[in-house]
Amino acid sequence: MSFSAEVKSELLNIIPTGRHCQLAEIAAMIYFSGTVSLNKESRPKIFITAENEAIRRKYFTLLEKAFNIEAGDRIILQALRLYRKEEQLQAICEGISSLLIKNTCCRRAYLRSTFICIGSMSNPQGGYHLEFVFNFEQQAKQLKDILNGFSVDSKITKRKKYFVVYVKEGASIVDLLNIMGAHNALLRLETLRVEKEVRNSVNRKVNCEAANISKAVTAAARQIEEIIFIKDKVGFANLPANLKQIAELRLEYPDIAMQELGALLNPPIGKSGVNHRLRKLSEIAKANFLK
Repeated sequence: MSFSAEVKSELLNIIPTGRHCQLAEIAAMIYFSGTVSLNKESRPKIFITAENEAIRRKYFTLLEKAFNIEAGDRIILQALRLYRKEEQLQAICEGISSLLIKNTCCRRAYLRSTFICIGSMSNPQGGYHLEFVFNFEQQAKQLKDILNGFSVDSKITKRKKYFVVYVKEGASIVDLLNIMGAHNALLRLETLRVEKEVRNSVNRKVNCEAANISKAVTAAARQIEEIIFIKDKVGFANLPANLKQIAELRLEYPDIAMQELGALLNPPIGKSGVNHRLRKLSEIAKANFLK
């Protein structure tokens, strides 16, 4: 099961206790996974067309808890701001009635069912991306406004004929999962985020350490090459005592770091002092190489 399916499975098991929240969830299900038409007696009929059987089961559970199913059809049709056209009732593309999502808890419920019907989320092990796909721009703008009200950073993009509201930041997705009530998915996502951050931090440190080692090895090899050149062309006897001492030690200990090299001198000197002497040797080698 994908991570997105796990989130939806968790959300499908949440049944709000407040009737107003139940109405908000029912409205979202009808709005995004429903079809409304008139029967022969010109009475409205609602079909939940979602492929996921669990969505239909939750829809009827909410209806049973909120009110009689037939009465529920009539009430929800009015709340969804439907209108009659060519013998059919169709939802206006402006978005859900603001009366249904007036309360904060109802907006949470609406987000929950909206994600169940038209939301998806990528596998967080690969990257962070959560989105809702709408047929109409105004629907997308309304959802974005709801998310903004919860301080969840989201954006809208057009993909072919659809309007997509998406959230990219891991922290914002965590906030949204918490808002919708997907706490198990939230904990799993947070665990994956921590693991990924630790892994990335370790990789950065390893890469940095490897780069430093490679740099040190290259520098040591160059120093030895220059010291051998000086020994052959200039002779250690012609060097100042301090440079002769560091040159001989570097040839004797080609693999140790400059700080360790400095500790072997008498008297010992620090890393900067060793670096200064080796730089002087490098200048002597370059000067004599040009002769």
